[in-house]
Amino acid sequence: MLLGRTAELKYLKNNYEKEGSQLVILYGRKNIGKTELIKEFCSDKSYSYYLAKQCSEYEQICQWSSELSEERSHQSPVERRFDAIFQTIIEVKSQKRVIVIDEFQYIVKNSDIFMDEVVRLIHDKWNNQPVMIIMCSSAIGWVENSMVSRMGENAYEITGLLKISELKFLDVVRRFPKYSMEQCVEAYAILGGVPGLWRYWNEELDIQENIQQNIIRPGLFLSEEGSRYVAEELRETSVYHTILATIASGKSKLNDLHNHTGYNRAKISVYLKNLIELEIVEKVFSYDTAGKDNTQKGIYKISNHYVHFWFKYIFPHVSRQGMISEEQFYNQYIAPSFRAYTATYFTKVCSEYLDLMNQMGKLHFKYEKSGSWVGKVGTIDIVAQDEEGHTLVGMCSWERSLMTYNDYEWLLFCVEKAKLNADYIYLFSVDGFDEKLNLEAKVKKNIILIDISQL
Repeated sequence: MLLGRTAELKYLKNNYEKEGSQLVILYGRKNIGKTELIKEFCSDKSYSYYLAKQCSEYEQICQWSSELSEERSHQSPVERRFDAIFQTIIEVKSQKRVIVIDEFQYIVKNSDIFMDEVVRLIHDKWNNQPVMIIMCSSAIGWVENSMVSRMGENAYEITGLLKISELKFLDVVRRFPKYSMEQCVEAYAILGGVPGLWRYWNEELDIQENIQQNIIRPGLFLSEEGSRYVAEELRETSVYHTILATIASGKSKLNDLHNHTGYNRAKISVYLKNLIELEIVEKVFSYDTAGKDNTQKGIYKISNHYVHFWFKYIFPHVSRQGMISEEQFYNQYIAPSFRAYTATYFTKVCSEYLDLMNQMGKLHFKYEKSGSWVGKVGTIDIVAQDEEGHTLVGMCSWERSLMTYNDYEWLLFCVEKAKLNADYIYLFSVDGFDEKLNLEAKVKKNIILIDISQL
């Protein structure tokens, strides 16, 4: 089931409907849903699909030509050349032939002629039909930092570049209709917006049962995915594992990482840069306000939900996996802090809610920028402003049963430290608000109370 990809599908259709031939680069992390998007797009079109392998140029050609020869069965084998492969593909006449080359980086990295043949096909007027070539890749860092230099002048022929990002919380709600809103937040905190991971989650089981049966239990896809995802994308996994485990344990500053790992700061910075390029880690800067003296410097956090969960809970206790029951593992290592872990992602859910309301013009003003203010003492979960300086602040309460008037006063203290003038205050709570805070919101119309059901 294709969820939340309306804009991406429209982008591909718009490119297809243009006159002439197109070359579109489509990329995003593994399990993000690129293949499902391609299948949906190609469902009513004449297309050819090839998944490139990690092998030499000659072996790649052999594999591709063999696949095409098998499809042609009763016809002569396809010659082992890129140009012969393309000519075979476009022998099938249609309004516009779609050619999908998945994980194309494995070809481009090992071939000096492949892109020349792609460009020749695009400009070949003797084909009597245009083509749309879609080249897909899971190598985010390579596409964004190395692809153009490797392609050289052939990169000028690219007519479209589409990055497939993670889906939003709203799509998780649609994917798991049997779950309560609270369960959806917890599932989102673990799996993120990666639909390829959702397939390993059983909606008939609650969150704890899923963690026990699909993550803690050894030998299953999710039980190894946190480590596997890092190992597939990066070398020297021992270093990356060390850094990720350190961040997951709560040591988020460069100096903390240096003190714990023993690696020098320059080395750590290089490895962090690679993790940031792969969107596994992000450097978080506090929202810029007049209260700079009260603000923390940039800190690092794991931005990939599942990698975060795996390195926080599975990696440190992997020797206990299989040695004790799944239920005992959960109760001993996960349950005590899972509520606090999920709180971070509840803030993200609240931010997505405000972004959606902002896009729809349903707030009191349309903000241009947003973020979190991270103080030396205290944090403002959400800060948003427009160009004229109108300011919205938000507080998100997940760990406590009720948001209290004291919580509201603490937010006002942080707002003062940040030297902000809050025009509107949005308060988000899982289980509602105490009587005094409800009364305050009735008196002061700039206080908006939102419980989890409204999300």
